[in-house]
Amino acid sequence: MSERKSPRLVLIAVVLVALIGALAFYLSPSNDTDASQALDKAKASNKLQSLAELDGKAPSRRQLDVQTWKTADGAKVMFVEARELPMFDLRLTFAAGSSQDGDTPGLALLTNAMLNEGVAGKDVSAIAQGFESLGADFGNGALRDMALASLRSLSAVDKREPALKLFADVVGKPTFPADSFARIKNQLLAGFEYQKQNPGKLAGLELMKRLYGDHPYAHSSDGTAQSIPAITLAQVQAFHAKAYAAGNTVIALVGDLSRAEAEAIANQVSAALPKGPALAKTVQAVEPKASIGHIEFPSKQTNLMLAQLGIDRDDPDYAAVSLGNQILGGGGFGTRLMTEVREKRGLTYGVYSGFSPMQARGPFMINLQTRAEMSEGTLKLVQDVFADYLKNGPTQKELDDAKRELAGSFPLSTASNEDIVGQLGAMGFYDLPLSYLEDFMRQSQELTVEQVKAALNKHLSTDKMVIVTAGPTVPQKPLPAPTEKPAEQPLGVPEH
Repeated sequence: MSERKSPRLVLIAVVLVALIGALAFYLSPSNDTDASQALDKAKASNKLQSLAELDGKAPSRRQLDVQTWKTADGAKVMFVEARELPMFDLRLTFAAGSSQDGDTPGLALLTNAMLNEGVAGKDVSAIAQGFESLGADFGNGALRDMALASLRSLSAVDKREPALKLFADVVGKPTFPADSFARIKNQLLAGFEYQKQNPGKLAGLELMKRLYGDHPYAHSSDGTAQSIPAITLAQVQAFHAKAYAAGNTVIALVGDLSRAEAEAIANQVSAALPKGPALAKTVQAVEPKASIGHIEFPSKQTNLMLAQLGIDRDDPDYAAVSLGNQILGGGGFGTRLMTEVREKRGLTYGVYSGFSPMQARGPFMINLQTRAEMSEGTLKLVQDVFADYLKNGPTQKELDDAKRELAGSFPLSTASNEDIVGQLGAMGFYDLPLSYLEDFMRQSQELTVEQVKAALNKHLSTDKMVIVTAGPTVPQKPLPAPTEKPAEQPLGVPEH
């Protein structure tokens, strides 16, 4: 259910494009093999510094000169010129995530997955070979708010132009071959069977249903075993024509390009897309009633998930609740939850909390696994730690430490062109100001203990938790007393 990162990367995640944590919203990292081979060749001719040579060096904070405009077809463009490497990164962010599925869960995901399965004159293998032969890399994915398509290519004209032509065809003019459609459906259906053996996934699905009810965020981006077989190619084609329209996308560009070249690329890509306006934004969710649900599952461990509605992406309290959550459970060792649940009692490998802000209020979630026979006591302990934190807020030392950690890790959020293009895509999609990254850092460093406490209490409450557990029903044992060296260690392996 959760994708967890190292403490340092968790700090960065509060400003990255994809929507952290407990909902597995992130797109899988794209395969950089082809681009890396091209980089190695360029390096051999003394034209490029390999990224490997930068390993171990502290990333410098890049000052971004963000330029923005709209194409004639209505696409918003976000551009940063970066001449350090002879490459560019292009990312299209469409308001075409699963929140646009309507009554057809999985439609957005299927449409996105079909993009690179066929274009005129090329099947999926020929498309992959086309990008590979140019040293280019294509990536795509669908989340709840958005769908993504990305290209990384060398900026030399002889590589750039054919890569862009292929990319524009893939995103704007896919042929949706029937055999690929059947194969991807079968892969999704096989995934649903696998989910039945994953108590964390089952708990997460149930939690979102309880948290969001009839809201578009309630269903999984993957769809369901019932919805996927019924989706037709005609529905996918219609969704593409509507949701992949130029007026419904943000084009982010970063790299070795002039403004004129960036404009030409944006115009080329925009013109290849279907014509149409932006889709309506996702409506706000209704606050659910607090509840507790249990999924019986044969295991030695129990998954515990606690959630309530948090904030949306442009909430002015974003910096305050992000830093406040970092102290509660957003990082690794040293957070309130990790200290009390793991370090003092050895009840879990990891316990994490996080906000997932989106167009509508995304969830705030606490997630962990523990021994089945201590699940009730562990749940009570987590609730007590949460309640105490809301009541008293962070200490000055905790806040100072969190600020220092953020200041140290934040430069990584713009350390590469790929990082920057993700930032630009998010800024454009959520209509954030061009100074957003600098504003976030400044606001975070200026926060006081009382401001963090006030923001957390404004958006979170002890009596609004929706809780789902998944595990066996077994006799319960009391929790061990807190100690510096717990006698027992957690079962199993850590969750990632």
